[in-house]
Amino acid sequence: MARRIDVTGADGVRLAAWEFGDPAKAGAEGGATPDAPGVLLLHGLMGRASHWASTARRLSARHRAVALDQRGHGRSEKPPEGAFTRDAYVDDAEAALEQLALGPAVLIGHAMGALTAWQLAAKRPDLVRGLVICDMRASALGGASQREWAEWFTSWPVPFATLADVRKWFGEDDPWVERPNPARGEFYAEVMAESPDGWRPVFDPDQMLRSRETWVHDAHWEELAQVRCPALVVRGLDGELGRAEAQEMVRVLPRGEYAEVADAGHLVHYDQPEAWLAAIEPFLDSLDGE
Repeated sequence: MARRIDVTGADGVRLAAWEFGDPAKAGAEGGATPDAPGVLLLHGLMGRASHWASTARRLSARHRAVALDQRGHGRSEKPPEGAFTRDAYVDDAEAALEQLALGPAVLIGHAMGALTAWQLAAKRPDLVRGLVICDMRASALGGASQREWAEWFTSWPVPFATLADVRKWFGEDDPWVERPNPARGEFYAEVMAESPDGWRPVFDPDQMLRSRETWVHDAHWEELAQVRCPALVVRGLDGELGRAEAQEMVRVLPRGEYAEVADAGHLVHYDQPEAWLAAIEPFLDSLDGE
């Protein structure tokens, strides 16, 4: 089960956090106790907390696992004139850790969520005891990348008539798909909601572009070097983070480690959920043993 907990983020933005595991049964049958080590899971751009459901449920046996719908995403507030800056995302995650009394916690982030995680770890080392970075580059992506994303959003055939159409387009027909990928179709089906004229994303694409604009032009190596806690860099072999860059990130991190998942692309935790867990669980176990 997942229990919603409301969090007040930066500038008063209302955020939805989701705790996995049953608090009433905590400690029973091997479940985590209320004082179990905290884990905060941060989704990527366009994602939502429910994308972490299988990971969080697995971790909830020994950890207090909470996934956050970040501003503009999922069930969290999407203020039309709100800030979608790096500082706002980092401050939101900081607020979640403090209001939920999770810290010092392990932060697990995918893509944009991973960048938020390592920026927060650099800013507030007292709140973060470990870090998992999933398929996020530290180098600048550049303005051309931003233009490609804007064009990609306009190519979506919204509204979709059915969720089956969503799965097919994102899993097969999307020009960005090199070969059929049912997991990708499921990932995007999770971020659609039914409206009177069909299925549309729960987020505003313009807000997603505004969020992305705040990081694609800059490199983030300096903040990576400021992360003092143990950190694991995970990449899918067919993902957006190349092996050379991933290994350089591990070198720059003062306490970096490396893992890769075969037969996985950018959506590592969706493409290969068991292999993803096999990659991160030994790292979490090592932190719990410290």
